[in-house]
Amino acid sequence: MVADPKPLSAPGTRRAALDVILLHQHPGGGYPACPTFEVYGYSWFRDGAFIAEGADRAGAARSARAFHKWCARVLTSRAERIESIVSTLRSGGTPTSREWLPARYTLEGEDEGDTGWWNFQLDGYGTWLHLLVTHLRRHAGDPEPYREAARLACEYLAAAWNTPCFDWWEEDSHQRHGATLASLEAGLRAAVGAGLVAGDTADRARTAADEIAAAVRREGVRDGHLVKWMGGPDAVDASLLAALTPFGLLEHSLAGKTLAAVERDLLHEGGVYRYLEDTFYGGGRWPVLSALLGWHYARTGRLREAEQMLHWMDGLFTEDGLLPEQAPEGRRLAPGREQEWLDRWGPNATPLLWSHGMYLILAHELGELDSKPV
Repeated sequence: MVADPKPLSAPGTRRAALDVILLHQHPGGGYPACPTFEVYGYSWFRDGAFIAEGADRAGAARSARAFHKWCARVLTSRAERIESIVSTLRSGGTPTSREWLPARYTLEGEDEGDTGWWNFQLDGYGTWLHLLVTHLRRHAGDPEPYREAARLACEYLAAAWNTPCFDWWEEDSHQRHGATLASLEAGLRAAVGAGLVAGDTADRARTAADEIAAAVRREGVRDGHLVKWMGGPDAVDASLLAALTPFGLLEHSLAGKTLAAVERDLLHEGGVYRYLEDTFYGGGRWPVLSALLGWHYARTGRLREAEQMLHWMDGLFTEDGLLPEQAPEGRRLAPGREQEWLDRWGPNATPLLWSHGMYLILAHELGELDSKPV
């Protein structure tokens, strides 16, 4: 059940959500996941693509454009490395852990170095392609500066999509995850549909997208809904909501049952948990996921429920106008595991720029955002 809505916060609070993003964006375009949380001082393609989408909707098109160009530079500067990975995969080989593209980069666009922290994820590149196309269509933008980066991303994903990797949460590296595969399918289809790639690359991207869709329906569905990973049990992960909105990949029945499973297992008083076995900082509710669910509600005409998700997020802002990674209060799935993370990394990451970006997306969907250019 969703909690009763609180009164809407002042429009200035929503504007402040954008101010935090703009304040911390690197001059080169990258967004830190959290500027005050030491291990989150990097820029992820996935987080950043959603942050850019929120900024774009709030009128900061230049900020979004700078991020997308940062991503393009990151990829084109690694063209030789990407071509080598693709060649290895096509010949039946497997790249080493050091050869794969990482999920995150320094704000200057460099590899982070040997920190010992897991870093092989594929989803960010698909998410970026999808939201890049959204950005270009919104502004009738010139695709030319992105064509080579899009080609490299599509070749990489078309060759690598069936490889197990870490999920949205940097967990379960030996699985193929529903949310990851949804992002790859969506990105490949978007790049082809927008004409960002052509010829053999477009053919490979289209074929890979079809193969991904078939694999998900063959291996990633239980009881009529998507599950956390291919061949796994019937547990859901809230990241699967992305397959519904914004990616729009699922037919009505599969979408409806996936949504119902997430609502049943992971929605609690306006907040959304990642998955039932979550122990990170005690397994609290994530504003990012509440906004993702609200985004889907808004897109499907469930406006009152979407507004309730936004109001729940309104109540999470600190006095300084910052949104956290997890809600600081409320029921936790594993309360006995919270202290170990506090001891390891300190308080919950605040501000999480991804939370800010998703908040702006949901506010815009509901017409609750001043989108004048900045």
